[in-house]
Amino acid sequence: MGDIGGLPSVEASEVIGMDDDPGQGVRRKKDSSLVRAAEAVRDGRALAMVSAGNTGATMASALLRMGRLPGVIRPAIATPVPNLGRPWPTVLLDAGANAECTPQMLVQFAQMGAAFARKRYAVERPKVGLLSIGEEKSKGTPLVKETHALLAEGAGGRGLEFVGNVEGRDFFGLSADVIVTDGFTGNVALKTMEGSLRFLIGALTEILGRPEVKETADALYPHLLPLAATLDPDNIGGAMLLGVDGVCVISHGSSSSVAIVNAITEAHDLAVNGLVEAVADSVAQASPVTR
Repeated sequence: MGDIGGLPSVEASEVIGMDDDPGQGVRRKKDSSLVRAAEAVRDGRALAMVSAGNTGATMASALLRMGRLPGVIRPAIATPVPNLGRPWPTVLLDAGANAECTPQMLVQFAQMGAAFARKRYAVERPKVGLLSIGEEKSKGTPLVKETHALLAEGAGGRGLEFVGNVEGRDFFGLSADVIVTDGFTGNVALKTMEGSLRFLIGALTEILGRPEVKETADALYPHLLPLAATLDPDNIGGAMLLGVDGVCVISHGSSSSVAIVNAITEAHDLAVNGLVEAVADSVAQASPVTR
């Protein structure tokens, strides 16, 4: 092992691979780094866990070892999406933890996402939007319509402002600080945005690299580089698993060293600033979801 700056290390003899079944991997490979990390947080030997490995196994280890917060139906993945219109990103959840959801789960996602936005980005009363195919409350699936009715009635509590339905084009707008949806839709939306941004940046790089536009490229690059840095997922760090009794940051499997450093920094900041307690309070203080 290389120099780790005097930090304590925990040996782990097993590995949960990227293609392993998440639940079985956590139950069978109890000496894996994922399980040991979650146990270290549970036992107070670590402030937080960060993983760029098997996402399902990361969630399973956090859930099975740290446990769910009181009242939480299911944890959700909250992913920051860069927003050029303001200093803080838009928070999307669920970004992939729960493919199938109930309206009660989506209401809790709104509560937890708002708590995350307050703690991480100092948004005093986050605006929460519900992802749909139109702004009208009559638009969307039965799940969206029933969730809309609950949030409109105040089921999300006083810690957020429900702004109604938002559409896919609103991720980069100013209408919502938090966008709520089921994990299947959220994951598809997130990966579509990631692919679109990669295509756009790649296309611009190819065009500006042509000899005939060198003079224009030289003038544009100082302005485009800060934009590229803002849109670079590595500068976000990772996504947050909300609803478990501990801080767990999930990074992309292809994360660079920069992304891992940012994920560790984010995990530390969230742990010392009381994110878990804020999420627990948000769920506990909201109106009962009984519809």
